[in-house]
Amino acid sequence: MCTEECLRHAASPQAEVSRRAALTGLAAAALTLGPSQPAVASRRQHTVRDLTHPFSTAFPTFAPGEEARRGPYKTIPDDGYYMQEWRIVEHTGTHVDAPVHFVPGGRTATQLTPDELILPAVTISLARRATRDADTVLTVADLRAWEREWGRIPTGAAVLLHTGWDRRATSAAHYRNPDAQGTMHFPGFGADACEWLLSARHVRCLGIDTLSLDPGRSTTYPVHFTLLGADRYGVENLAHLETVPARGATLVVGLIPWEQGSGGPARILALS
Repeated sequence: MCTEECLRHAASPQAEVSRRAALTGLAAAALTLGPSQPAVASRRQHTVRDLTHPFSTAFPTFAPGEEARRGPYKTIPDDGYYMQEWRIVEHTGTHVDAPVHFVPGGRTATQLTPDELILPAVTISLARRATRDADTVLTVADLRAWEREWGRIPTGAAVLLHTGWDRRATSAAHYRNPDAQGTMHFPGFGADACEWLLSARHVRCLGIDTLSLDPGRSTTYPVHFTLLGADRYGVENLAHLETVPARGATLVVGLIPWEQGSGGPARILALS
C-alpha cells in the first residue's frame, strides 16, 4: 500500500527524472537484446538418447550359461506388494568394465567417481565395414581419418565404436557369431588404436555395441588389459549408437556402485 508520503514522492520532479532514467535504461536494454530475444534466456533443450538394452533373461552373454535369471519374490496377492529376485553375472546386458575386472588391485565399481561417469563423447562408425568383415577392428588410421573430418578427440572423452552389431542382440547365436570351432566373430577395438587413444588423446572410456571391447576372436584380450590397466573403464553391449552424433554429445554412465563390483549393469544415456 502507498502512503500519502509515498504519493507525494512519486509526484516530485526528482521522481520524474528517476522514471525517465529507468525508461531510458529499459529501452537501451531492449535494443541490446533485440526485438525477439527474451529478457530471460530459455533453458537449452537436450536430446536424450538411451543407449541401454533392456535387461532381460534373454539377452546374450559372453559365454553360454551366464544368462540372467529371475523369478517371483513377493506378489501382490500373497504379500501386498510386488518384487522379483534376480541372479546375474556382473557383466550382463549393457554394462561397465571397471579396472579390477582385469587388473589385480584395480578400482572397483564403487571407486569410479561421478565426474568420471559424465564425460564428452565421440562416436566412430565401422558399421559398413562390419557388414563385410565381422572381424574388423578400429585402427589408428581410422582414428586419424575421423579427426581429419571431425577434429581432435577431446581429452578425457569416451570413444564409442558403432559397429551396428546391436541389431543382432535378439539372437544369441547371431550376436556371438561363432564358427564351427566355437570361436566368436564380431568387431572390436584394435590394440594399437586403444594404446594410441590412451597415450595421444588421454581418453577416459571406450564403449562398443558388441559383447567385448576386444574383437570376438581374441583370446588374449589386449584392449581390456591395456585400457583397464591404465585405470580407465569400458562399456559393452551399447545400443543405438547410430543415433549419437560424431561429436558434441555428453555420455552419462549410470553405474550402480556395486559393492566390490568388477563393473556391472548400467543405464547409459547420451545428451546432445
